Amino acid sequence: MAQSTVQEPEVTLELALEHGLNEEEFEMIKTRLGRVPTFTELGVYSVMWSEHCSYKNSIIELKKLPRDGEHLLVEAGEENAGLVDIGDGLGCAFKIESHNHPSAVEPYQGAATGVGGIHRDIFTMGARPVASLNSLRFGSMDNPRVRFLLDGVVRGIGDYGNSFGIPVIGGEVYFDESYEGNPLVNAMSIGIVKAGETASAIAEGLGNPVIIVGASTGRDGIHGATFASEEISEASEAKRPSVQVGDPFTEKLLLEASLEALQTGAVVGMQDMGAAGIACSTSEMTAKGGQGMLIDLDKVPAREDGMTAYELLLSESQERMLIVSEKGREQEIIDIYEKWDLHGVVIGEVVDTDRVTYMKEGEVKADIPAEHLVLGGGAPQYVRETKKPDYLEETQNFDLGSLEHPADHAETIKKLLNSPNIASKKWVFEQYDTSVRTNTVNYPGASDSGVIRIKGTKRGLVAKTDCNGRYVYLNPRRGGQIAVIESARNVVCSGGRPLAITNCLNFGNPYKPEVYWTFKEALGGMGEACLALNTPVTGGNVSFYNENPNGAIFPSPIIGMLGLIDDVENHTTTPGFKNEGDVVIYIGADRKGLGGTEFLKVIHGLTKGDAPELDIEFEVKLQNSLLEAIQSGLITAAHDISDGGLAITLAEMAIHGSKGAELSLEEVSGDIHEVLFSEAQSGVVITVEADNLPETLSRFQKAGVPTHVLGTVKGVVLNIDGIGELAVSEMSGIYEKVIPNAMDN
Repeated sequence: MAQSTVQEPEVTLELALEHGLNEEEFEMIKTRLGRVPTFTELGVYSVMWSEHCSYKNSIIELKKLPRDGEHLLVEAGEENAGLVDIGDGLGCAFKIESHNHPSAVEPYQGAATGVGGIHRDIFTMGARPVASLNSLRFGSMDNPRVRFLLDGVVRGIGDYGNSFGIPVIGGEVYFDESYEGNPLVNAMSIGIVKAGETASAIAEGLGNPVIIVGASTGRDGIHGATFASEEISEASEAKRPSVQVGDPFTEKLLLEASLEALQTGAVVGMQDMGAAGIACSTSEMTAKGGQGMLIDLDKVPAREDGMTAYELLLSESQERMLIVSEKGREQEIIDIYEKWDLHGVVIGEVVDTDRVTYMKEGEVKADIPAEHLVLGGGAPQYVRETKKPDYLEETQNFDLGSLEHPADHAETIKKLLNSPNIASKKWVFEQYDTSVRTNTVNYPGASDSGVIRIKGTKRGLVAKTDCNGRYVYLNPRRGGQIAVIESARNVVCSGGRPLAITNCLNFGNPYKPEVYWTFKEALGGMGEACLALNTPVTGGNVSFYNENPNGAIFPSPIIGMLGLIDDVENHTTTPGFKNEGDVVIYIGADRKGLGGTEFLKVIHGLTKGDAPELDIEFEVKLQNSLLEAIQSGLITAAHDISDGGLAITLAEMAIHGSKGAELSLEEVSGDIHEVLFSEAQSGVVITVEADNLPETLSRFQKAGVPTHVLGTVKGVVLNIDGIGELAVSEMSGIYEKVIPNAMDN
């Protein structure tokens, strides 16, 4: 390798500030080291103490979330992903993470490498990825830039995931002006591993070799972690080098080689090399093992000549892993990776210190106690100032009664079906391979949640990503509750029992008191809902600084809910109307309130009022009784009420089933606009065969869940007495064409 002749700059406060550190942190570094850091050390501290890696402004609040549960196999935050017991001697590893900032600058590669990174988190633990989901947010589709971002992100997710060979089984896409210029790209991966065959991200065993495996290291992605820890501005366009470049075919080789290497028993520890690259993986593995690591950066396979220690350590080049192997067995590991045409090179060893020491060209370039660098260890932990946002006083007290609503309800339903937030997302998910590996049961767009078979068992995994940022904006605590509650309800509507969540917390600048107050409130609501549902938090990701020059995004704590179906063939449920004569029933709470609804946004152009009503205790009763009814074979279709209210739920059930219904809303009391369009929680529409109606009503009555018989499935027209007739074919035509028509502009 060519030697570097670059003269390292003098480390000053000004240089530290340019690296995203503040004066207090720079002084902390000097005190802890007992000297001024070298330039390379400054780079390592800057990425490891960035918000993206250290969670310095969130870790204290994250620790308050419920993290214990009977199904958890590892503690939250202990490994790269959560691990849940799913029976039959199997564990499920799952996690969701963001790639927002890179996707705003370079949507294709930003989204693609987000998918690659989250899959590596799963197979680093020894689990084989079996399914993928995503959660996407964009500005208004009227904006050409938004359409460019949507196109690039979807192609990036599709091209990487399709080539890697993992099916996309679900996701969500929302559009709102608040995400203008700052899209959200959250990717979730789910994997399966046999109990006892998991790997840990740990370095231990004095003299054990440290091996870098996978692709070579280039200059792409340097300071990607710090880039993700600042607001997006016009200057972001100049930071394209901070966006990594992915290669899904190399990742596929890396997956197979890594799982094969783990089978040898020679692997002591394994860690993905994502954000902050070698700097992060070495320090995290070292801190966890309590022993040091000596690394020779000259041995790192480099893609470019003359790379400095700083560049090699901070590069976020994709498809790389770090392995600690048993001493004397390193060649077994290297041979496996070379068989798969990948690098396998010993670059260091575990040593009897508490430090990570990085050498290059015979010189010590950095020497840092590992505990200084890691999340929850010596990295700074802050509690930021909070202030309730002033806007809440106005939005929550807005007089919704002062609005005049349209009298033509059928026409209103059509307008809502024409909203990109409600319309079919087929244009998106048809670009993804949803059936590779042939285990997919419920496909994107065809059900409330994705369902995939667990091979060799009767069981299935159920997964859903969910959050309505509008609700969190209007009432952060209740919005946080609803994000968890609704994702669980979707899992139940598909026949699954919710087990645990992962989360991706997308917020604005934490140094702004209003943003931090919202963050704390939303986490408080999430925690309350998780406790009620017994769905602990297994881990996740915090993404702050999601702002553009016009302000922050809607606060968006995306929930990735995991559930389990005991009998996937008989209990999996979908929303479409099934059989002529099936009885249509609304189960749940009264339909009250129009605050925060899609109706209010589409018809009146307003994001006002309070978030939808929610009674958590009642919600638990609803979900438990619904799941029992599904498992008893009573339910032929189920669809939860969310965006657009009861009216849109009925329309979607008709569209998905290509069948109409004869319905009346007489049994549902209240103002007709609220009955039709309220997004009040704890509501589900189900269908049952006529012979099963008495038993179904009796079950819900005993559970304390109100039921309202609406009518029967019939014909090809959705006929709601007093509302109007809507041909299913006409509704479907509107629903399916919204996004394709917008993208053709």
